[in-house]
Amino acid sequence: MDFGNGTKCVQAGYTPKSGEPRILPIIQSTTFKYESSEAMGRLFDLEDSGYFYTRLANPTNDFVAKKLCELEGGSAAMLLSSGQAASFFSVFNIASAGDHIVSSAAIYGGTYNLFAVTMKRMGIDFTFISPDCTEEELNAAFRPNTKAVFGETIANPALAVLDIEMFAKAAHAHGVPLIIDNTFATPINCRPIEWGADIVTHSTTKYLDGHASSVGGAIVDSGKFDWMAHKDKFPGLTTPDESYHGTVYAEKFGLEGAFITKCVAQLMRDFGSIQSPFNSFLLNMGMETLHVRMPKHCANAQAVAEHLSAHEKVAWVRYCGLPGDKYYELGKKYLPNGSCGVMSFGVVGGRAAAEKFMKNLKLAAIVTHVADARTCILHPANSTHRQMSDEELNACGVAPDLMRLSVGIEDVKDIIADIDNALECI
Repeated sequence: MDFGNGTKCVQAGYTPKSGEPRILPIIQSTTFKYESSEAMGRLFDLEDSGYFYTRLANPTNDFVAKKLCELEGGSAAMLLSSGQAASFFSVFNIASAGDHIVSSAAIYGGTYNLFAVTMKRMGIDFTFISPDCTEEELNAAFRPNTKAVFGETIANPALAVLDIEMFAKAAHAHGVPLIIDNTFATPINCRPIEWGADIVTHSTTKYLDGHASSVGGAIVDSGKFDWMAHKDKFPGLTTPDESYHGTVYAEKFGLEGAFITKCVAQLMRDFGSIQSPFNSFLLNMGMETLHVRMPKHCANAQAVAEHLSAHEKVAWVRYCGLPGDKYYELGKKYLPNGSCGVMSFGVVGGRAAAEKFMKNLKLAAIVTHVADARTCILHPANSTHRQMSDEELNACGVAPDLMRLSVGIEDVKDIIADIDNALECI
């Protein structure tokens, strides 16, 4: 039976058998016992599935990854220690020194830095292109050594809505997968795989957890990209891996399992960016109410955005739920049930007025976080994006006066009253 995402939030992933715990158990163990070295050897050879060391696999982590996989409509998934780890693994699993990636310029500042600085030092080159580019401009960004396209469903904090179908069409025309970070929309409001994405990533720290309790990341593979059809582009998946006795992942594990198996067997083995079982337990608790929280976030944010857009001390508001917003039509297409609780805006008076406004908020907290149950606010140019030049900020849609407001699930009248009181002070 194909259940809806609300039921999957509550029930998917872990199904207890008779006499087993009804609630997802925390398997807080680094190691697992076997009766013979031969049995363990089959695990190391990827001949059998099972558990021997939590750096590679843990039952609690796997149950939660399975839940997210079902929510996104994928074939396989894995949890990681952070969203940054997920972004890194998703690209590095198919690209190496000398390769090239096309990425939307409107992405999270930490991801931009990872791509433009750290991975560039590893020999991987990135071309950053506007999410508002034409098909011709997008196709012109590809090179013979391009291995993937990367973008965010809703960019953090620029709030650009990506035309997923257009980016998927271009990626597939050039024989490479489209990787989409779906953190802000969550699978409740958008399932990128249904629009052509091949790999979906998340910072589970945000809405999936929903309570600012645990840092984490995830990768979901659609199981639809044909690696063998583009064998020369992806030798890591289509030629023997001598560190696993010549295993060819795309042949042995097929479309549905090749990408995630290699990501675990190689990258997690070597980098160790694992999620703790306890954090996975907390993540699962958050995901059980995801389908309830997201509509509340969206309803509150819509009300706040409409209020801000009519306020005389507010210079501009960006929220795709507002008619007239640059991304309103794309929002209706990809996010018909609402986008998220995050918006950006600027106040009359620029940076100085923005700082004064933020200091006078009482309910909304100034924190380096976003997308949980509590209303919070941040000035990205002075925090998460401060490593970027003004030119880079403008390229990714982050104005110097931009404030990122993450609307929580409190009573919306209280959120609006707090904002009004702070606006009166500037």
